[in-house]
Amino acid sequence: MTDQAETSRKRRPDERPAEILTAALDLFTERGFSATRLEDVAQRAGLSKAAIYLYFKDKTSLLTALVESVAAPNVALAADLIRNHQGPVAPLVGQIMILLAGRLTATRMPDLVKLIISESRAYPELGRFYLDNVIGRALPLFRDLLERGIANGEFRAIDTDLAVKCMVGPMLLGAIWKSVFEPIGAAPIDIAALARLDADLMLRGLKP
Repeated sequence: MTDQAETSRKRRPDERPAEILTAALDLFTERGFSATRLEDVAQRAGLSKAAIYLYFKDKTSLLTALVESVAAPNVALAADLIRNHQGPVAPLVGQIMILLAGRLTATRMPDLVKLIISESRAYPELGRFYLDNVIGRALPLFRDLLERGIANGEFRAIDTDLAVKCMVGPMLLGAIWKSVFEPIGAAPIDIAALARLDADLMLRGLKP
């Protein structure tokens, strides 16, 4: 056995959760959450039906793990940017929106958003988990950022709860467009360009 093969063999147990999550998101996207069995995920990931239970107890735990691995890091990145930022707030608003656009382009975030939207009525606990752990953490971060801008005179007084939804709304559209409409032939949206335009419109509208 080569050193590379030996290394691969040794690393595989640590890699299995990520491989399972990739297989799960593929199948959830292709078939839907309800139609996908846990054994289907195991087969796609190259595991036995019994082996998958060493990592995930059921499909719900798979989907919550997907939220934590795909979506939660986006909130953490935004939080770090905000926490470490000094000086005027306005440039950071654009940076945050470009960050979100980049994550939509570089990760499976659009597929996850589509999955949460499509399954939350049938499985409200999944939608609630996403609401609490992604939306519920991100929107207050952005609201506090806008309130800092209002406090230091950069922005006019506005309803910040509504304004943050204006910030993320175009990114939600970009995710839905990429995961739902592009696969059936719609012209692609340049999500980065959309984010830049939205930031420009937001900042112009926020001026005192």
